[in-house]
Amino acid sequence: MKCNKDILNRVKRLQGQLNGVLAMMEDERDCKEILTQLSAVRSSIERVITLTATENLLSTIQEQNNVTIEGAQEAIDLLVKVK
Repeated sequence: MKCNKDILNRVKRLQGQLNGVLAMMEDERDCKEILTQLSAVRSSIERVITLTATENLLSTIQEQNNVTIEGAQEAIDLLVKVK
């Protein structure tokens, strides 16, 4: 599967967030702080899932029907924002 750079950058950012959570746990930081960060990670993962699924759906439709869908990026951005 071909992922665009935005999705790859989001996953790399997620990796950094998770490393941060691990460091917080190792430093025995407050549970509430750790849960807040884990919630942010979960939200980011859900956005990556939505982006990946919609990008895949859109590219499949365009490739199989040999068409270009105008305004598709705007629709994808809206889906990610409301998710």
